[in-house]
Amino acid sequence: MDNKLKAALFDLDGVVFDTEPCYTTFWGTQCKEFHPETPGLEKAIKGQTLTQIYDKYFNGPLEQERELITRRLDEFESRMPFDYIEGFKAFVESLRGHGVKTAVVTSSNCKKMEAVYARHPEFKALFDEILTAEDFDKSKPDPDCYLKAAKRFGAEAGECIVFEDSFNGLKAGKAAKMKVVGLSTTNPAESIKPYSDMIVADFTGLSYDKCAALVEGK
Repeated sequence: MDNKLKAALFDLDGVVFDTEPCYTTFWGTQCKEFHPETPGLEKAIKGQTLTQIYDKYFNGPLEQERELITRRLDEFESRMPFDYIEGFKAFVESLRGHGVKTAVVTSSNCKKMEAVYARHPEFKALFDEILTAEDFDKSKPDPDCYLKAAKRFGAEAGECIVFEDSFNGLKAGKAAKMKVVGLSTTNPAESIKPYSDMIVADFTGLSYDKCAALVEGK
């Protein structure tokens, strides 16, 4: 039996919101302060979770700086504009109009999400579920987060479509054996091609029909 599109699962940064330039600015200042020996490090850490960044770049003597950086990040996020990726709201509302369940699946924590809700009171109404870092045992690229999201809807992997921009997120979607739409908001289209079933720059050219056809293999 052919799969039918049942659930659309969205990463947050670089997918729902155009926040990657903001984070590049933030990490640019932190890396300049703590890793002046590695110019451009803020670009190398794109798409990594805070835990992954800390484990790789702020260990040893720099581990003591994590608390300071976390406070700075919380303050920075509280002031971020959280602008939607072009076409997102209309697209997600179209999916819901066709009976597709929608979820945010993000490595962001609850504190950051409170900043999102304060900036966008309508945000929660766009999704049936919002899964954050507190809901997962393993970080992307492990498929744990997307498998848990599918389970919330009683959906099989083949009935889900994932929207991602980072390499770790794209790999997580593929590892979950779901169809993956890659957004070239953070990385060049050519670089994410091996991990994507479809690549888009934003949501303006997407439709329910295109996504349903991708899931159904048409």
